[in-house]
Amino acid sequence: MPSRSSCSASGGRDATTSPEISTGYRDGMVEVLTDSYAVSTANCYATDAAVGVLADGGSALDAAVAAQFMLGLTEPQSSGIGGGCYLLHFDAASGKVTAFDGRETAPAAATGTYLTRIGADDPRPPVPDALRSGRSIGIPGAVTALELAHRKFGRTDWAELIAPAITRARKGFPISHRLWASIDDAKVDLSRCPDAARYFLDDAGQAKTEGTVLTNPDYARTCAFIAEHGAEALHTGELAEAIVERVGRASTSVTPGLMTLADLAEYRAIECEPLWSTYRGLRLAGMPPSSSGGITVAAILGMLEHYDLAGLRPDGVPQPDLVHLISEVERLAYADRDTFIADGYPLPDMLDRDYLRERAALIDPDRTMGTAEPGLPTNGLAAGRDLPEYGTSQVSVIDAAGNAVSLTTSIEIGFGSFHMVRGFLLNNTLTDFSAEPADIHGRPVANRVEPGKRPRSSMAPTLVFDGPDLRAVVGAPGGAVIIQYVVKILIALIDWGFDAQQAVDAPNFGARNTRVTGVGGEHPLIGSAEDGTAQALVDDLVTRGHRVQLADQPSGAAVLAVRPDGRISGGADPRREGTVGGE
Repeated sequence: MPSRSSCSASGGRDATTSPEISTGYRDGMVEVLTDSYAVSTANCYATDAAVGVLADGGSALDAAVAAQFMLGLTEPQSSGIGGGCYLLHFDAASGKVTAFDGRETAPAAATGTYLTRIGADDPRPPVPDALRSGRSIGIPGAVTALELAHRKFGRTDWAELIAPAITRARKGFPISHRLWASIDDAKVDLSRCPDAARYFLDDAGQAKTEGTVLTNPDYARTCAFIAEHGAEALHTGELAEAIVERVGRASTSVTPGLMTLADLAEYRAIECEPLWSTYRGLRLAGMPPSSSGGITVAAILGMLEHYDLAGLRPDGVPQPDLVHLISEVERLAYADRDTFIADGYPLPDMLDRDYLRERAALIDPDRTMGTAEPGLPTNGLAAGRDLPEYGTSQVSVIDAAGNAVSLTTSIEIGFGSFHMVRGFLLNNTLTDFSAEPADIHGRPVANRVEPGKRPRSSMAPTLVFDGPDLRAVVGAPGGAVIIQYVVKILIALIDWGFDAQQAVDAPNFGARNTRVTGVGGEHPLIGSAEDGTAQALVDDLVTRGHRVQLADQPSGAAVLAVRPDGRISGGADPRREGTVGGE
């Protein structure tokens, strides 16, 4: 029967009975089945806005636009019009997939030491640090990319798509438990920006209480301006001037950024070909660089294709052999990713089948390699390092005509740079660049800061096809571990036959290219792993040399899977407050 999302219902359960925090886990989630169209987002207001667009005959792209403008209001810590995005669009009529790169760019004045030195004549680091200063703020690109995609694939008027966010900004919405917890955690950083402090904090400098109705007339006015003038409104004129003034505002506690009006005016989103790969006979469309997500996911799956993962299908806690194998494969893939993948660099042949077979053969079933070396000639490059971040959101849509969108959108860490202007937060995405342009040996880092460059991302929106037929829309937030979350979901869907909700629900696990192997402690089957099956998993991994970490992994994935009968199975991550809706 038809299922419509609302802010009081999610995945077959009452979301108000168990408010979610950023490191929580909602029990009892079940797949949502729809017959015609479906949406999964990280916030009920965004899902409702997108479902409303689809119900009125809008396209998948239209629904994604409406969701993004609503997310910028009701989930401001994760994404918004002051950030960037990557988008994959499937056009059912032509069978074509198009990628859109709306990643932020560095200003023209940014050099290799932009994040580490105040200036050429001032070797002091930015204050309070690069992440919280004006130096972290890149030229926003999300709205430009959405507008570019809308010109090709939109059916509903641009202004009509933004209207729900404007109405909600004026009417207000209650602070959820997750948003309250996020504000409380960031209150010191938010207090440095007068606009952010007024909006998120009370007169005592504390987070406004859960349930407080937030209205945002500044955001309503900004959205109305964008509705009338398009994305250009953010890149020229009074909004652009306000952004540049906020980025460049100097104080004793905050180092300014060097963004100019020319930087904003010259920004361009990129329409490009997706990165194609195969797995178990299926075709996968992913994002090419500037994101590393698409190629790293493909490389991991290309190595795993040599193993029988169906035989390792978990029933609850994942088996030690499964966690060990996937973590080792991920170490190998991250070793190449960390060294070679960056905006402006040619792609190495990381997906060559013989190469991936040789890499997979390096795995010892009884012992972790700890860290892996790149498997390709480095040409003098040094590996870069990623900072942790979770300020990202995922929107997955399938419309009644079979068109689909996977949109991963971000302002980087929670609340981005903590700098707010005209009702929205500015990103701190430039911290996705390597802080240093070279290593101690003088070898250049591919992902170094350069003018106009896009920092490397791990965002991995993915579309799955069986021949010409769409089978799944996948994506997740989570910084550099986005790649691990997407891999887990794809394996769950393809190798284990899980439905969309089961695939999202399953415990998160995996490894970057370090000795640490993460197993998501937020999952009720894992917890602190003091006894039982989860403890047996940890003990087994430790005997193989893994340093097991049970920190929470709040992935926030949104998944839609097309079943053989044509119905859509929808899942929203229990680790955040997402919902699925549709008809």
